[in-house]
Amino acid sequence: MHLEGTIEIAAPRQRVWDFLTDPQAVARCAPGLESIEVIEDGRRFKAVVSLGLGSIKSRFTVDVEWVEMSPPERAVARAHGTASGSAADVTAEMSLTEPAPSRTGLQWTAEVTITGTIASLASRMMGGVTQKLSSQFFECVRASVEG
Repeated sequence: MHLEGTIEIAAPRQRVWDFLTDPQAVARCAPGLESIEVIEDGRRFKAVVSLGLGSIKSRFTVDVEWVEMSPPERAVARAHGTASGSAADVTAEMSLTEPAPSRTGLQWTAEVTITGTIASLASRMMGGVTQKLSSQFFECVRASVEG
């Protein structure tokens, strides 16, 4: 499944970068996040996330790693998560531009592959739910950074 979006944030690019690459800061905006643990500062972290798709509820343990970073312009992260009978793999990329002083353009993409029980039982709902969660996340990021 491919997801993408853009958002403009009324803040300098460096402030947006610092927020988005700080797992503790981002954790405040991540829907369903139960816990986060930094494994290697600035590089790897582990999260526990609850995900509900209709009547199907799962709890994923997710390992995340920044695989490319070009501060404050571009970053790529890879994640692998497992839940009972299911797995998820994500490659996400963000690009930050500065269209005007103290304004940041954020363009993001994510390639998501979900296998197992969740994929077979909730495949029709996944697109809409993931788009909704992505929108909630980025609106929270904007409010947090601008505030």
